[in-house]
Amino acid sequence: MGDGGFRWNGMDLLQKLTEIPQELVHWVKGKTATLLYESSQLNSMQGIHIQHKHVAALRTLIKNMHEPAIGPVKGGTVASVTSLTASDQALVQRIREDTAHHNRNNLTRTSAYLNMFKSHPELHWAFLAHMVSRNGGWNMTDLRGEMLPYLLNEAQIGNVFALLERANGLIFHDAYPQLLLYSASRRAASPLFYLLPHLQVSVFMRPVWELFWVQSDSALLTQALIVNEQHYIEQRIIQHPTYRDLVLNTLFFNAQSLLQLNQVVLPYVDGNKMHLAGLILENFKNLFERIETGKKLYAILFGVPVVYEGAKRFANSRLHTASRADYWPQLFSSVRQTAPVPRGLLKERLDGCRLKPGASPLYSPKLAYAWHNYAVDPPEPGDWFEHDRGRCLSYLASVQPPFSFEMTHEHCLGLNKIELAVLAGDIWK
Repeated sequence: MGDGGFRWNGMDLLQKLTEIPQELVHWVKGKTATLLYESSQLNSMQGIHIQHKHVAALRTLIKNMHEPAIGPVKGGTVASVTSLTASDQALVQRIREDTAHHNRNNLTRTSAYLNMFKSHPELHWAFLAHMVSRNGGWNMTDLRGEMLPYLLNEAQIGNVFALLERANGLIFHDAYPQLLLYSASRRAASPLFYLLPHLQVSVFMRPVWELFWVQSDSALLTQALIVNEQHYIEQRIIQHPTYRDLVLNTLFFNAQSLLQLNQVVLPYVDGNKMHLAGLILENFKNLFERIETGKKLYAILFGVPVVYEGAKRFANSRLHTASRADYWPQLFSSVRQTAPVPRGLLKERLDGCRLKPGASPLYSPKLAYAWHNYAVDPPEPGDWFEHDRGRCLSYLASVQPPFSFEMTHEHCLGLNKIELAVLAGDIWK
């Protein structure tokens, strides 16, 4: 080449390589390792299959429901026209009391879901709810943890917690009585789903449970519960003017990726190593996306054997405290090891997925130390299915686990982004 061209030799190349940012090196290494690991699991993945004949049967059951049975009544969604026996009344009361007892906070809800799955492993939704509920707890304690208090003021922290707690509590209030009623039906060896209206459950779920009793189609039941619960919170949370104005339509919430509120991680043990599966929910406010994300999470959890077996090992061996130290004690501590310092004195602690030499773990408190119990207010009355009339059945379809299910590397990147935001200075305060 002439004098104006480039002439590469070994020393030039070495110099250029050393100029590559360390962050990019971490990203390439992490992404490569992730792709290789996901490829190694490809042959064992299994789809979640929904049988068309079961969806057709459900459609017929819904179509044949009597109009008076699906109309709203004052103060609730539906009520049976027949009077209850004393034993039925007692069962409904026990279910209400048991639900309220376990709906005290994220810890009690998460534990109740897991115990239900252990008793009835055919209830796939209970295990999915347990793992997703763990995420809810981690999001709650992040608000009192090492980094987010530098980014959000106290009012913003309180508003985000109120939304997370209300959404968690409402879903449990609606879904857990259904699980308890199924458990009672199993003990009685007879379906008791005619009691669902007395528990203010949407009329959509009665034919779903009745079909499940006959067909034992766990996939259909799980997807139906996902559809029901996301519709259940749509008007009560997503479209509610208070949560919409104070949280959902604010600048800081719309930067969910920075706050990591949009990451749903499923910790699982493979060999002696902790992994994180999961997905990123791009738009929490979108009903369709929430439902589809729930279905994909279900496909990852139950369709990737290494995730399913490893998640069960994690869930059964790691008590949920809502501290992120539950899954990554090498990065997080539930006890603050250094006193909070002014932002001007902060130093970078993370080096990819590791702590820098001499850096103390990030503070991630247990829920019991971060938040007091908040009473769950009664849900607003109404049945979403009154305005749907079966259109939601289009959601019930087979789904394959996504190839990109491994979130360990992505989660590390998210933590590094939050730390960089903290070091950069005030953003929304």
